[in-house]
Amino acid sequence: MTRGFPILTLILSLFVSACSQEPSLQSSLDKKQDVLVLKESRFEDLEGWTLDAQPQAISAFSKSCEKIKNLDSVRSLGAHSLLGTAGDLKTVCQQMSGQDLSSVESARYFLETYFRPFLLTNNGDAQGLFTGYYEPTLYGSEVKTSEYSIPLRARPSDLVMVNLGEFRDELKGQRIAGRVVSGQLKPYEDRAEIEDGKLPEAQDIPLLWVNDAADAFFLQIQGSGVVVLPNGQTVRVGYDGQNGHPYTAIGKILIEKGELTKENVSMQTIREWMRGHPSQAKDLMRTNKSYVFFRRLDTGGPVGAQGVVLTAERSLAIDPVFLSYGLPVYLNIENPVQVDSRIQRLVIAQDTGGAIKGPVRGDVFWGYGDRAASIAGVMKSKGQAWVLAPVKFAP
Repeated sequence: MTRGFPILTLILSLFVSACSQEPSLQSSLDKKQDVLVLKESRFEDLEGWTLDAQPQAISAFSKSCEKIKNLDSVRSLGAHSLLGTAGDLKTVCQQMSGQDLSSVESARYFLETYFRPFLLTNNGDAQGLFTGYYEPTLYGSEVKTSEYSIPLRARPSDLVMVNLGEFRDELKGQRIAGRVVSGQLKPYEDRAEIEDGKLPEAQDIPLLWVNDAADAFFLQIQGSGVVVLPNGQTVRVGYDGQNGHPYTAIGKILIEKGELTKENVSMQTIREWMRGHPSQAKDLMRTNKSYVFFRRLDTGGPVGAQGVVLTAERSLAIDPVFLSYGLPVYLNIENPVQVDSRIQRLVIAQDTGGAIKGPVRGDVFWGYGDRAASIAGVMKSKGQAWVLAPVKFAP
């Protein structure tokens, strides 16, 4: 998530994804060869389109409209002129006002009236990769004890995060972070330094204390979660900044060492390896120098990079270099838990992640609980996606 960022992803959030991480400058530069090419399509070309429960997607889209209405109308909606402008999307949001779109028929009529589908391709290649993320459960305390000794840290006041796209159009989607020293932005402490107490004392602010270092690590990858306190009360926490160091996937490290394979890497297998190698787990986690800070959330769910509460199974993390938040995207991808089945569903671009790179790349938010964890933990689905661009209406 810029999640709430965020971000971000289980298998590939541990292997090639990380939705809680801000897109880094270097990783974006490495992807300069990616080019968004749109292929005009018809709704009839979208397999499963008429079977989808689209009012759920309309509900998620209405949350995005609250942010879209504040955008500059001339702002582009992504890396292709066919996507239109924020003004075009504002018009769609305005047309929703007063309409009853609760039925499948009315929702589909609205979508087919005000949008047109384009197949997403990367230089003509429509095959993409789609992973999943979820909201994990942790167990913690508001005070440090012998059982609860791992801090979830609040954002330091001296952390400066820079959206480079605000300075140059060619740097759209790229971000850096650090601390200002003598008028210059300098690198922030990395994960090992932060965990070893190298932050200035006034900037090292525990938000909560949890009982498991691995849980705290994976929470940083997911970008948000629910902490259960000893009295049974719960606290939702969400992404509130990142130290600017690049994200390193520990699953990839284990593959390179021959401990796991590309075929069996998942959140579950990584956790099993860490439980079986407790003395090595700390060093493994520290190969990922990226560190995420949190804040308490008084919301009904995690907040994505767009600044809206995410909707389970209807929110998608995308690469904001290519697509803007708020755009609907139709997926036709492999089902990670049902063989010979596909996920054919309209979702809304509302989040991002440090490893979500490229025009045909996404991370599906599955929500909270065991089911969400089990699906997101194994998801590395291949398939196609169509962006729904707003129809341009004459003034």
